[in-house]
Amino acid sequence: MSTDREPTSRDKLFATELDDIAGFRFDANVAKVFPDMIQRSVPGYQSIIAMTGTLAERYGQANSTCYDLGCSLGASTIAMRHGIHVEGCDIIAVDNSAEMTQRCESIIKVDTEAANHKADLPLLPAVQVVCGDLLDMDISKASMVVMNFTLQFIAPELREVLIQRIYQGLKPGGIFILSEKIAFADQHLNELLIDLHHSFKRANQYSELEISQKRSALENVLVPETLEIHRQRLQKAGFSSIDVWFQCFNFASLLAIK
Repeated sequence: MSTDREPTSRDKLFATELDDIAGFRFDANVAKVFPDMIQRSVPGYQSIIAMTGTLAERYGQANSTCYDLGCSLGASTIAMRHGIHVEGCDIIAVDNSAEMTQRCESIIKVDTEAANHKADLPLLPAVQVVCGDLLDMDISKASMVVMNFTLQFIAPELREVLIQRIYQGLKPGGIFILSEKIAFADQHLNELLIDLHHSFKRANQYSELEISQKRSALENVLVPETLEIHRQRLQKAGFSSIDVWFQCFNFASLLAIK
């Protein structure tokens, strides 16, 4: 995937049968294959990233901060960075995985060097990469906050407080992009869309063993919720304009405006 600006490896983490499947962690092994993993696992991921840049162009405000919470290798950060064309709008990218943030910093550096060699490009927004718990992150003067497939890894009982802090930290007119794997209240529909997602992964050359073992690793680590729960939480925080702007199977992205 072009947004990571760094060579990546093929995801084969679950290709061999494992005696003990530990809970999924964003460690060095995952960081090494992450661009390939997410592109082959999340339908519509590239479209969400590309449109994040388009939204940043529209909503990035001068003298404000944009946040990428759970930045992984910085794909959303780079998309925002190249979409923002106002002065004084910087980006803070946060992730609690040291392996992810280390690689993210390298990718941002390459992105900066590439831009510096193109005289026709405007100066890119500054990026601060932070290795830390986003639950402890101070969010202020924000014109845009992005959480792409991050909230699902946070304990459900902590999600409401985090969304409230995001709302409070946004400037008027600021936006929040929330992309998540979602569940469905209708059990038949839920099972169907899980099966369709698995078909998507098979089409991207994941084996039945890989699909099964990764599902086991993510159980109780990635906890999806319904769109209705997400909407209710956003409304309770104070957002009034909320809707889904992208969905493919059981993956969706919501847009909320303050």
